[in-house]
Amino acid sequence: MEAPDGSDEPVAPLFGIHAVTEALRAGSRSFVKILLSHRHRQFSQIIRFARIQGIPIQIHPREQLHRLVPSGKHQGVVGVVAARSYASEEAVLTHAAQQSDPAFFLALDGVEDPQNFGAILRTADLAGIHGVFVPDRRSVGLTASVARASAGAVEHVRVARCTNLGRLLERLQDREVTAVAVDPRARQLYTALDLRGPTVLVFGGEGRGLRAGILEKCHVQARIPIRGQLASLNVSASVAVVAYEVVRQRMEGTNAGAVKCE
Repeated sequence: MEAPDGSDEPVAPLFGIHAVTEALRAGSRSFVKILLSHRHRQFSQIIRFARIQGIPIQIHPREQLHRLVPSGKHQGVVGVVAARSYASEEAVLTHAAQQSDPAFFLALDGVEDPQNFGAILRTADLAGIHGVFVPDRRSVGLTASVARASAGAVEHVRVARCTNLGRLLERLQDREVTAVAVDPRARQLYTALDLRGPTVLVFGGEGRGLRAGILEKCHVQARIPIRGQLASLNVSASVAVVAYEVVRQRMEGTNAGAVKCE
């Protein structure tokens, strides 16, 4: 998509009421303009934020918005923004070090579905995860579809791309962060672990799961119990289940009988 002002700056459509509202609220994107299908009270918050920030608002027929968002799932609002940037590994680690809680990270080994990644980022924001690490290859990027699926969480969660996920885990180990691989083949349950200390949860992508080399870098492996006929949960659901076990343990401050992660 070309920049409307003719510049070389890469721009991309950010669409959907939640995604655009949260981007404006967070101030994390550089908006070129906002396109609305009409002026309606459902867009009142977007219009207010745009006026405060001096962002042009244009009214266009829904057919034109359909051309920008072929899926048609724009809900009558499309923001033209500079492409979403990633945080650096160092920025994520520095942010975590500044928090009062122990470090809490998420590493994804090749999640490629935008809906899954968006749902994971939503969980990451709500669970207070300090940063998400993804490989720079074989992984979905921070696209408009991901932003919409995250319901705006992409604006609040720090995401860093890594050239080598295994080396990242080694770096976290040097910082005394325990790497927990969540894998359906593991013997022990995730609820048996003490997750109150600095932790990075490591999940594999759709289909193939965690690569052997990444599993070897993790301190401990754990699984989610499965009672039905399918082999595993969807990766976004798995992240939510285990992330909230970390939240529960840290809020309660105890996990009697748990296996210490070392």
